[in-house]
Formats: sequence, structure tokens, C-alpha cells
Amino acid sequence: MSSTTATRATFTPGVRTIVEDIPLNICLYTYRGKPTSGGQGVYIKRLSRALTDLGHNVEVVSGPPYPIIDDDIVLHRLPSLDLYNPDDLFRVPSLTELKSPVNLLEWLGVSSGGFPEPLTNSIRYFAFMRDNAHRYDVVHDNQCLGYGILGIKALGIPTVATIHHPITVDRDVEVASVKPLWRKLKVRWWYSFLGMQARVSRKLSHIITVSEASKADIGRAFSIPADRFRVVANGINTDIFHPMPEVERLENRIMVTNSADTPLKGLRFLIEAVSSIRRTRDVHLTVIGAPKTDGVIDKLVNSLNAHDYITFTGRIEDDEFARYYALTTIAVVPSIYEGFGLPAGEAMACKVPVISTTGGALPEVVGDAGVLVPPGDAKALEHAILDLLDNRDKRTRLADAGYERVRKNFTWLSTAKQVVEVYREAIVAHG
Repeated sequence: MSSTTATRATFTPGVRTIVEDIPLNICLYTYRGKPTSGGQGVYIKRLSRALTDLGHNVEVVSGPPYPIIDDDIVLHRLPSLDLYNPDDLFRVPSLTELKSPVNLLEWLGVSSGGFPEPLTNSIRYFAFMRDNAHRYDVVHDNQCLGYGILGIKALGIPTVATIHHPITVDRDVEVASVKPLWRKLKVRWWYSFLGMQARVSRKLSHIITVSEASKADIGRAFSIPADRFRVVANGINTDIFHPMPEVERLENRIMVTNSADTPLKGLRFLIEAVSSIRRTRDVHLTVIGAPKTDGVIDKLVNSLNAHDYITFTGRIEDDEFARYYALTTIAVVPSIYEGFGLPAGEAMACKVPVISTTGGALPEVVGDAGVLVPPGDAKALEHAILDLLDNRDKRTRLADAGYERVRKNFTWLSTAKQVVEVYREAIVAHG
């Protein structure tokens, strides 16, 4: 990775004529982008690789935590106070740091229980682009949607944004998951950046989203006309997620890839289902991830005395994923809502039978290659798991169908080609 600048572009806003198949100079922006911090980091890493492989010139700009991208792709790091860094969480900045108005705004926002990073990091990005706008044909914002993005648009650069799913869903599920009024108000304040994101997104001519479900829900939540959206499904990285036929699959093993304490991911319903199954069958659940100490999931596992049949792996390396999937009998995606559903696609790419909820876009990913159940329903999960555990032929049939579905529909090369079409549309529309 590099933080050096590169002068590869010749674009002057409003001057260069875009011809089909001419390589584009692309600036991918994410306000935080480390792959281990969520699907958005994966998106930046994989899309930047695929766009580069198509012959385009790609540079990534990011605030911390920084994305892990390939060495041949330029990365511009925009430092921030990084107050959510788990190694120094909510640290007190120095007076020298607080002399910067943007830093002060960030510190005040975090100190008051808000989430100011989309705003403050977009301002830093705008400052970067004032000096570098001439080097890019198009800017692609990865769901920051801070006011700085409108500043960049005003500089005369065609601007596209990806909105993976409506974060209003996260907010509503989290508000519903807490009981005291003061905690509900606290959650709503943390999500107050959504008003800004709605206002910014309504000013953009081209918005990429990853599923028809996300398109409908974002349009409704942010009041955006349907013709502004382009649906481009995510790809699955088959270099990481692939079958390992040499590994012997275990019986009665269930696996989930999950942000354990995020209510939207629905892990508690799966744990309740597995706990019920344990009364009659020796099943084991492996959770790729770790719960917060004394968090909701930690307390649930303790209350069920489930430590002997639930294993939390913590963070694992990319090359370990395929082996974990190869060992498991069934993969479960218990999410209340997914804007796309990478865990379902990743399990299918590993030739593992999948049980998924119908939350959000998951049916679009799974199709008829998995078992679908209603979200938030532990009993439905229990019945589906027992049915598959008892039916080896069905497991094999679904595993084969899921593998072929990923190979046919969800590659990053296909994703990148469709994203480039959106770039060219936005450039032509810009004039």
C-alpha cells in the first residue's frame, strides 16, 4: 500500500470526452475502510482490485481504520482523531489536535454520544479534493454521504455514491432492542447523522445499491426517486471462499459469521434455536466473531450455560474461512435485515448448505439454493436446522445449487463492469 500521490489523470471537469473503453481515473472514497470492521471495507478492497484488473486507474482515499488494499493500488490516508480506535477508545485529544476546527467538531460530537465521522471525514476529503480534483474522472463515495461530498460535487467532478442498505433499519432495530426511554433517545442521537445522509443523497444523480430490496427501502427512507438508483450486486471473493473437498465435513456442526452484539444480525435467535435443539441432539455452534464482555450475547450464553456447545472464534484470517466452512454441516444467516448478504454468498461459494432469513435482500442472494425462514423467529430456525440435519441428500443438493449460483451471478469482475457503466452514465450526465 502507498500513501504517495500519483499524477496519472488528465481530466479537466467539463472538458474531457469520455469514450467507451477508455480507462477511467477513479477516486474511491470511504470514511473508514478496514475489512475487519464490516462489509464496506470488503467492498473497497474487492472493487478497487476488480476495477484495476479491468484496466482503470484507481486510487483509494480513506480515514482510519484504513482499508487493506493491494500494493499496486494507491491509498491516500486522511488522518482523523480516530476516537473509536479499540486500542485507545475515546481518548482525550491534545490541545494541539483540538486547534483544528474539524478535530474539535469530531471530539465534541463523540463526547456528546454522537457519530460525527461521516461529517468530519467528508470535510477532510473535500480539503483533499480541492487540490486533487483535476486528477480524477469520477468520484465514488462509499456510503459516507457527508456534506463534504456535496462540496466535491460542486467542484465539478461527476460524483457517484454506493448506499449498501438503509441504516434507518439499523437504527429502528436498535431502538426497539432497548427498553429505557433514555437509552432509546441515546440511540437516536447516535444515528442523528442519518438526516445529513438523506439530504446529501437526494442531491446525487447516480446512486449504486446492491439489491432491489435496498433500492426500495433506501428510496422510501431517504425520499429518493427510483430512477436515481442502479442495482449492482456485490461479488464474492472465491480466492478466499471456495470448497475444500479434502477436508472431512463434521456432523451436527452449525456455523454463523456474525457481528455478535449487533441486534440487526439476529444472532440471539440462532442461539435460542441451537439451545432448544441441544435438548435432543448433540449440536455445536461456531460463531466467527466474538461477543462484547457483558454484552447481550455474552449474557445470553451465560444464562443458557451454553459455553460447552457454542464456540466464538474471535477474528480469523482470510485463509481460515474456507476451512471453517469445509468443516461445518450447515451455515446459518439469522439476520433481521441485510442490504445484500455477503455471509450467505460466502457460505454458498464454499459449497455449504445455507439456512437464511428473508430479511432484506437475502432472498435475492440465496434464491432457491437455500432454505428461507422468517427473520426474528427462533422456532423457524430450529425446524429448518433439524430438517437439514436429518436430510443429507437435501444438504448436498442445496450445497451444489448454491455453489453454482455464486459462480454464475456474484463475481467481482461482473460487479466492476456494471459499476463502470454507472460511472460513464454519471460522466455523460454531468456534461
